[in-house]
Amino acid sequence: MTYADLAPWADRAGRFSPLRAAAFLGVLAPGLYAVWSFASGRMGPEPAKAATHFSGEWTLYLSLAALAVTPLRRVPGWARLVTVRRMLGLAAFGYVAAHLALFVLDQNGDLLKVAVEIASRIYLTIGFVALFGLAALALTSFDRAIRRMGRTWRRLHALAYPLTALGLLHYFMQAGADVAEPALLAGIFCGLMALRALAVRRRPPALAFAGAAAFGGVAAAGLEALWLGAVTGVPAGLVLAADLDFSEAIRPPWIAAAILAAPILPLLAARLVRRAS
Repeated sequence: MTYADLAPWADRAGRFSPLRAAAFLGVLAPGLYAVWSFASGRMGPEPAKAATHFSGEWTLYLSLAALAVTPLRRVPGWARLVTVRRMLGLAAFGYVAAHLALFVLDQNGDLLKVAVEIASRIYLTIGFVALFGLAALALTSFDRAIRRMGRTWRRLHALAYPLTALGLLHYFMQAGADVAEPALLAGIFCGLMALRALAVRRRPPALAFAGAAAFGGVAAAGLEALWLGAVTGVPAGLVLAADLDFSEAIRPPWIAAAILAAPILPLLAARLVRRAS
């Protein structure tokens, strides 16, 4: 294990890295906020349950951020983001480990009850499988494991995609009828998968991000409509019509598309600079 592994603010040469330091503070801040909220009684009448949900959501946020690093490297000037990908992945595991610990706390520390709950509730089983997989990725994320495992390491860490999908399914099943947030994250995930496919086909970066934004928005809308139709019986047409109603809140499909389209502006700006020079 290198000094850079132990000091998250340092680059591989052991020098202070503003990017890594900012990323470290960024992944640490939600956890510190949760600890403060929990200790100060600001997490409502069921603080353990609220903290469990909070840590699960941040597991998915950080997992998606880690998956986004590779396509974002195609944006001029953003290649150094690869230096924080490992940190994001390890932070995702840290939050999912806290997620499990808080669930145990919510069950009054009764490990037998926890085991029975995980075995008998399919959404908990799915979540536990995802947690187990993230643990395997975290334990093999260091330089020594990369060198020893060779090509096997790449195959193992390609599981980050299906593991994130399992985490999203767990979130949908836990959320029940209120799936705006899971649909948003699922749309972003689908967009990232589209980016992966478009990169293989060597599409221009701006076009790839535009296609991913469109696909991610449609996926978020479709998944939300299908899920609500299956769980509550609400007609899909009503859900999709609500996505076109901007009189209240902006709906998940548009937010997912906007997030996925965000790199297009710097890509176009870089192209204009190259043409001008």
